[in-house]
Amino acid sequence: MGARMTRAFRNFNVEKRAEQEISKRKPSMAPKHPSTRSLLQEHLSQYPEIEEEVSRKDNKLLSLLRDVYVNSKDPVPSLPVKAIEPQQQPKEFRLPIGDQFDKNIKDIPKGKITVVEALTLLNNHKLSPETWTAEKIAQEYHLELEDVNSLLKYFVTFEVKIVPPEDRKAIQSK
Repeated sequence: MGARMTRAFRNFNVEKRAEQEISKRKPSMAPKHPSTRSLLQEHLSQYPEIEEEVSRKDNKLLSLLRDVYVNSKDPVPSLPVKAIEPQQQPKEFRLPIGDQFDKNIKDIPKGKITVVEALTLLNNHKLSPETWTAEKIAQEYHLELEDVNSLLKYFVTFEVKIVPPEDRKAIQSK
């Protein structure tokens, strides 16, 4: 209902309002600064032929201007331009581990890993860091060594720690 009311007010008497806008006096040029206005008046009073010269049209120049025709073409390149297609990195086929993750992941580019693989390698490194070193992980998953070092340094897997109750009255967990 609000849109109808807005449209009705917007379109009300639109022809008359348009006619009023069209019939308004056109804006004049911006006022000149008082210091330049006096200089212009003084100069025009000394040389009245300047005003005629400025407002007069020169037919010879207008005819020359009408005869000007610009025709331009791009230069032909000396060597043929070939369309460069980006080389895709070889992809490796790996399926994610576990039933809870999406099975639509078909191919993973070298140098990338899935979330499941990241959690697996972090967990393997946490459980046995002497066998799962950064070099072995980088070789196994086709990753850069510095990326693996950063991954092992800044990311950890979720860890649940059960703190034993201090008093005996607490319910024992099974």
